[in-house]
Amino acid sequence: MPPGPEPTFFDDPAAFLAEAGQHLAADPVLNTVLATIAERAAAEDVAGIAPDPAAPYRWWAVLSEGADVVGVAMRTAPFAPYPLFVLPMPDPAAVALARAVHARGERVGGVNGARPAADTCAAELARLTGGEVRGELHTRLHRLDRVVRPAPAPGTLRPATVPEVDLVAEWFAAFSAAADEQAGRPPGSMHRMVATREELERRVAGEQVWLWADDAGRPVHLTALHPPSYGAARIAPVYTPPEHRGRGYAGNAVAALSQRILDAGAVPCLYTDQANPTSTRLYAGLGYRPVVDMVDLVLT
Repeated sequence: MPPGPEPTFFDDPAAFLAEAGQHLAADPVLNTVLATIAERAAAEDVAGIAPDPAAPYRWWAVLSEGADVVGVAMRTAPFAPYPLFVLPMPDPAAVALARAVHARGERVGGVNGARPAADTCAAELARLTGGEVRGELHTRLHRLDRVVRPAPAPGTLRPATVPEVDLVAEWFAAFSAAADEQAGRPPGSMHRMVATREELERRVAGEQVWLWADDAGRPVHLTALHPPSYGAARIAPVYTPPEHRGRGYAGNAVAALSQRILDAGAVPCLYTDQANPTSTRLYAGLGYRPVVDMVDLVLT
């Protein structure tokens, strides 16, 4: 009988990318989160920037069967329950990943990622530990190939500036609470978007955070994006303070940045919260189409 999938773990993001790069490049939209995080970590290592102290784990896994990479995963989240993040892979690979993580002596509090691989991995971890799996959040990854322009909104889109980092930090922090409120969930259901001030300063300096300013020049909306990785660029977060909602700022900002990504030769992508029909309709109206369903699972 041929051997099953074999997981290999990497603490060095550059070594992981060297091993998994061809697999990541085969579907850059599907792999956007993992590829973005690994590339950023590798760049920060080269620059001498220390890893986020809020993240007690930092590793990536490659699932191989013979010479073929059949799946990738990581554990890098800087928030409890410090979940695994699992991308599509065959069921035997998801089971092998769970067993290998358990054999490493890691106590995993959750599994996030693409269905059904995340479900399969979580179920095996629960079996190994005698625990249970509880579904928490259901999201959906989307991609866009052509922008459908929304009705114009008053004002203009511009990059955030370094003196506005405090405002950017405030709105990044408010995003998760707003997502819970709009989806009808209890506060704190979605993990708080964690970003150090230094990271936000780097993102602002790199024109990765944009603000919509109204006709009086006041910032009324924030949309951020990640730099392209293997040809896909992810938009996140998208936040409008409550007093400024309903004026079309979000739709116009996301449409403009999506077009900017397309013009640069990359594919825009983003996640929607399946419990929030408002944002789902908004992005569908701009031309975004579903790619895969994702889930956040908690192990108890």
